[in-house]
Amino acid sequence: MMRREASALALAGLLAGCAATVAPPPASTLQPPPAWRSALEGQGNGPVAREWWQGFGDPALTALVAKALENNGDLRIARARVVQYRALVGVTAAGQKANVIVDSAPTRTRQLAYNGVPYVTNVYQAEFQASYEVDVWGRLAALTDAATATYQSEQANADAAALSIAATVASGYLNLRGLDAQLALTEATLKLREESARLAKKQFEVGYSSRLEWLQAQAEYQTTAEQVPQLKRSIFEQENALSILTGGNPGPIARGIELAQLEPPSVPAGLPSELLRRRPDIARAEYNLIAINANLQATRDQLLPSFKLTAVGGVQNLKWHDFVNAPTALWRLTGAVAAPVFEGDRVQYQTDAVAAQRDQTFYAYENAVRTAFAETDNSLGAIVRLKEQAIQNDARRATAAETLRIAHNRYNNGYASYLEELDAQRTLYNADVGRLQLKTRILVASVDLYRVMGGGWTKP
Repeated sequence: MMRREASALALAGLLAGCAATVAPPPASTLQPPPAWRSALEGQGNGPVAREWWQGFGDPALTALVAKALENNGDLRIARARVVQYRALVGVTAAGQKANVIVDSAPTRTRQLAYNGVPYVTNVYQAEFQASYEVDVWGRLAALTDAATATYQSEQANADAAALSIAATVASGYLNLRGLDAQLALTEATLKLREESARLAKKQFEVGYSSRLEWLQAQAEYQTTAEQVPQLKRSIFEQENALSILTGGNPGPIARGIELAQLEPPSVPAGLPSELLRRRPDIARAEYNLIAINANLQATRDQLLPSFKLTAVGGVQNLKWHDFVNAPTALWRLTGAVAAPVFEGDRVQYQTDAVAAQRDQTFYAYENAVRTAFAETDNSLGAIVRLKEQAIQNDARRATAAETLRIAHNRYNNGYASYLEELDAQRTLYNADVGRLQLKTRILVASVDLYRVMGGGWTKP
C-alpha cells in the first residue's frame, strides 16, 4: 500500500512537471503617499455620501442626476455588458459539469445478402451519452475564476461609468447656473450702459461733453450687447448637452437654486491608502489582474493530461414492437486520458504571451492607482487655490467699486471726463464676471473632488 501511494505521488509530481514554465511577476513599485499635498480647512475623514449630489441642496440638480443615471445611453450599454459577462460566467462554469446528450436514430436499410438477394432491415435505437472531465489540475476552475473576475471588472466599469455620468451632469448643471448668472449680470449691465450712452449723447448734443465721450459710451454699450447672444448660445448648447446626457432630446433644462445660493458641501478626503477601496476604476484594474492570472494558470496547464469519463447507454431492437416492450439494453463506460506529446512549444509560447499580458495588466493597475492619487491631490489643490483666488477677487471688486464711486463723483462735479467713469465701470464689471466664474469653478471643483474620491462607491 505504501509503495502504491508513493508511486501515485511520484506520478502526480512527474505530470505536474509537464506544465509550461511561467515567468515570475514583476515586483511592485507602488508606494502610497502618507498624506495629500493639499488639505482643505475643516476636511473630515468620514465616508463619502453615496448620493453626494444631494449635498448641494438643489432639487433640480438631484432630479437631473437621477434621470441621467436611469436613462443615459452609455450607462445602459455598460449595464448590458454586465449582463452579458454574467451569462458568460455560467457558460464557463458549465465546463465543470457533466454533458449529457440524448440521440434517437431509427434506421431502415436495404442491402444485398450473400446470395445476391436484396433484403430490408429496420433498426430502432435510442441512446444517451454522458461525459465529464475530471478537473484534476484545476484548469477548468481557473477558467471559471477568470470569467468571474472579468464579470466583476465589468460591474466595476459600469459603476465607474455611473459615477462619471453623475459628475458630468452635476458639473454641466453648475456651469449652466454660472452662465445664467453671467447672462443676468450682463443684461443688467447692458441697461446701465444704454442709459449711460443716452446721457452721453444728450450731453454732447447740448455741448456739455465731447463727441469722443459719447462715442466711447456707445462703444461700451455695443461691447456689452455683443456678449448677450454669446452667453445665450452657450446656455442653449449647455442645455442640449445636459438633455442628451439624461437620455432625452435637445431641449430646455429646469432650474433650481440660483448660483449665489449654491454652496459646495464638504468632501471627506481621507488617507491616500483608503482611496484604493473607494474608486471603481481601481477595482476594475484589480479584477483584470485577477482574471489574467487565472487565465495564465489555465494556459500553463494545457500540457497536463486531461481525464474524461464517458458513459453511453441505450436500447436497440430490429422490431418496433420489441423495441417498445422489451428492447435490448446496451451500454459502454470509458475512461480516457489524453495528453499532448509534441506541439512545437505552442503551449509554452502561449503561456509566455499570457504572462506578458499579466505584466501589462499589473503595470496598468499601478498606473490607475497613481493616476487616482494625482487626480485627488490636484482636485484638493484646485479648491484651495480657487478659494484663495476668490479672496483676492473680493478685494479687487471692492477696490473697483470704490474707484467707480470716486470717478462718478468727480464726473458729476466736473473734475473729470466721462471716460474716467466708463473705465471704472468696465473694471467693476470684469471683477463681477470674475466673481461669478470663480464661484462656478469652485462648485465644479467640488464635484470633481467627489468623482476622484469615488463618489461613495465601496468595493463589494
